[in-house]
Amino acid sequence: MTATRTLIYVHDPMCSWCWGFRPTFERLCDALSGEATVVRLLGGLAADSDQPMPAELQATLQDTWRRIQQRIPGTGFNFDFWRDAKPRRSTWPACRAVIAARRLDGDAEEPMIDAIQRAYYLQARNPSDDGTLIALASQLGLDGDRFAHLLNARETHAVLAAEIAQARQMGANSFPSLRLRLGDSIWPVPVDYTDFEPMRDTVLGLFAV
Repeated sequence: MTATRTLIYVHDPMCSWCWGFRPTFERLCDALSGEATVVRLLGGLAADSDQPMPAELQATLQDTWRRIQQRIPGTGFNFDFWRDAKPRRSTWPACRAVIAARRLDGDAEEPMIDAIQRAYYLQARNPSDDGTLIALASQLGLDGDRFAHLLNARETHAVLAAEIAQARQMGANSFPSLRLRLGDSIWPVPVDYTDFEPMRDTVLGLFAV
């Protein structure tokens, strides 16, 4: 019997490197279509906080955005976010929004991730705020009231905690990270931000292990 082949993508919807990696990851998924199942696992970059982000951290993250644009040409960022959005170091609400969308509609996970990333990086809207997340869910056609309830429901918190724990157990402590599950074994797949082929070749090579 052929072992189950699952490519696990550990990410956070408010991880800027995940945003930059997105086009290459999509090409990787296309290249592995029919070869492996792809699942997304939320790594939970920054815990809940209602405190404004310190100015020093804001400057550091803006520098990160510029580094990403240099390393991954074509990655878009709207720097008005830092002026207009009252940033907080809090990505768990956005992670819970992905879980809530997934629970309401099994096909809504990727559209919710896309909506969060575009709101954050291109539209200077703050996905740390529940109001932003509820508005995005409604724009996707999800039931706004049900989404708002699920966003902070106990079971949603529990799912996020479980996914974070699973990511840590696999040693996925930075994002994005890739792991290949073959039966009971887990293998790391080094991330290449601009070329899907080395990752594809790594995955296909591991099939022969």
